[in-house]
Amino acid sequence: MDLQFSPEEEAFRAEVRAFLKDNLPPELAAKVKAGQRLTRFDQENWHAILNKKGWLAYHWPQEFGGTGWSPVQKFIFDDECALAGGPRLVPFGLSMLGPVLIKYGNEAQKSHWLPRILNGDDWWCQGYSEPGAGSDLASLKTTAVRNGDHYIVNGQKTWTTQGQHANMMFCLVRTNKEVKSQQGISFVLIDMNQPGVEVRPIRTLDGDKEVNEVFLTDVKVPLENLVGEENKGWTYAKYLLTYERTGIAGVGFSMAGLEKLKMIAQRVQRNGKPLIEDPQFATRMAKVEIELLNMATTNLRVIASVAGGGVPGAESSMLKIKGTVVRQELLSLIRRAMGPYALPFIEEAQFAEYADEPVGPKEAATAAAAYFNYRKLSIFGGSNEIQRNIISKMILGL
Repeated sequence: MDLQFSPEEEAFRAEVRAFLKDNLPPELAAKVKAGQRLTRFDQENWHAILNKKGWLAYHWPQEFGGTGWSPVQKFIFDDECALAGGPRLVPFGLSMLGPVLIKYGNEAQKSHWLPRILNGDDWWCQGYSEPGAGSDLASLKTTAVRNGDHYIVNGQKTWTTQGQHANMMFCLVRTNKEVKSQQGISFVLIDMNQPGVEVRPIRTLDGDKEVNEVFLTDVKVPLENLVGEENKGWTYAKYLLTYERTGIAGVGFSMAGLEKLKMIAQRVQRNGKPLIEDPQFATRMAKVEIELLNMATTNLRVIASVAGGGVPGAESSMLKIKGTVVRQELLSLIRRAMGPYALPFIEEAQFAEYADEPVGPKEAATAAAAYFNYRKLSIFGGSNEIQRNIISKMILGL
């Protein structure tokens, strides 16, 4: 594999940079770089800007609104967006449901739901985890019983990220209790605005309400909202998770985090010298940078290997593990660089509108909140412990 970018690829990088300079709202980029909370409008606005350019669903086939970019172009785009302060796109419709519908949905589902994802007509959330069915997802208990031309769904989902904004949920439900657990699961699309759907926020350590519980009581789901075949949902769920886990690696965001860490380490003083000259701190920085560069190479290889329409296997688990470890270490080092100034927690300081004087360096206001919030990276999308089991089974045959 040639790790040098070609002149054409560098020209594409220049095109992306020019687009970001002209179209990424500066106030939005400033929020992202400062680690401040984004509003629903922020996320929908960036979605719309990319859709207008035709660069939103860049990983979809061209026939469904994709760009036709090569794997390297996709990598460059992600990298440049993150470095410029572009927010992470809400992945549930674009990066999770979209690929499932493209591969397994019928023509009516594709023609109806895919354009709505692109246009931002629907905000999707993921109905996978349940109390008692997180890493052991196949033990889920939410049921869907056929009743004429629809299902009746009852159960509870949890850790439903941004469910407070969603009007639609793609959901795993049990449609057969008499077979092996993985064989009795179906994949359905649920309207969140109908009777019987209740969303309750779960307040996280930093005071946010990003995740939710969703209670489903006698919820009606039309049969046409079944994706693929009944009782085959586990196949579709696994396909979706490979995309989710590869995306969690977040190479571009880690690259941006590394640049932020370097700037902080050059500015913050310890014993009269820049922190970057402290041997222990510099060693940890060098180690995480080496791991990040290695991960970026692996990510490129995985993207290239599936360019023909394949699906990453154990590689997605490898990227998920390494990506989350790297991002957590970067956040840990940023928090450590802030020293005691990272201790005060002022919830209002997590927002761009906060106008009071910061306590210590400006990065200190969000350093601890980001560190604690992103402990979740090694848990969601399948915990890192589960990913190691997958790797040992798929690669080592254990």
